Parts: sequence; C-alpha cells; structure tokens
Amino acid sequence: MAKEMRKVRTGAVVRAGMEQTAVVEMVWKQRHRLYRKPMRRVTRFYVHDPLNQCRVGDMVRIQETRPISKTKRWRLLEILHLRQVAEVQPIELETDIDAAIAEAEAEVAAAAEVETVDEPVTEVAAVEEPAAEIESVADAADNTAEETVAEPTAVADTPATAEVEAAAAEPAAVEAGEEKDA
Repeated sequence: MAKEMRKVRTGAVVRAGMEQTAVVEMVWKQRHRLYRKPMRRVTRFYVHDPLNQCRVGDMVRIQETRPISKTKRWRLLEILHLRQVAEVQPIELETDIDAAIAEAEAEVAAAAEVETVDEPVTEVAAVEEPAAEIESVADAADNTAEETVAEPTAVADTPATAEVEAAAAEPAAVEAGEEKDA
C-alpha cells in the first residue's frame, strides 16, 4: 500500500500500560439506517508506540501501517495534546493533610487544658439545684392531687344545685316511708 494512501486518524489514549503499545479510542457518529437518528460509535486501535511516550488522556494522531503484531495495525505519528497533570504530587498532599491534622489536634488539646480548671465542680453543684427544685415541685403537685380527692370543693348554691340536691333526697325519703307532697 502506498504511503500517501494510508489512513490517518485522531483519537484519545485510553490505555498505555503495555510495552510499546497504546490503545487509542476514536469516537464517531453514524446515522441509523431505519430511524435516521445519529448513533455514537467507538472504535479502538492498538497503536505501536516505540518510545512509550503516550499517557492516558493524550490526544494523538495515528497512521495505518503493516501488521506489527496480532492486533497492532497502527503506528503513532504525533502527540497533539498532552493530558493536564496537576503539579502537586500525592506525597505532598499527604504531608499537608498530616500537618493539618496535627494542628487540629493541638488546638483541641489546648482547648481541653483551658476547660479543665476547677469550673466543672461548680457546674455539678449547679446541676444538683434544679434537680432538688424539680423534686419539690413534684411533691407539691402530689399533695395538691391528694387534697383534691380527699376534700371536695364546695359548689356555690345555685337554683340548679338545689334541684339536684332535692332529687337526690327524694329516694331516701321514699325509703323512709315519707311521701312527697306535690
């Protein structure tokens, strides 16, 4: 096949863990034959990378070539765009986190030392006083309930009350042999 007729594709590196081989993924759209809706198609190419310079996330240009191995039929032409890599290394992050944790623990220890002065003793006494007040209020409520049951309160004399008392006296009078004059 002539070099000028070889296919050239552009894609993103999705795997680069093999020796001298990278997997490049190319995404393209194709219209469905019946429904005419665009479908997303993904094609993966095994690419020969002799210098192991590809990293996951790089945009690369590849070219078709003779079979290099069982699955490799493409070779790397150039890296178009390198992936974005953070300048902070994971080791630096761990040391920063450890330092922040140590600072927070020191602040907690300092706060605990300030609070351990003789103040908790006065707080315990303050807690006992409301408990005594609650008990005295509960005793007073019990005494009030007993008085209410033992000594019924006097009802004011009203015409309705007099009729109720007279009705209550009638059965007692009938039993004693007295008749009511009506």
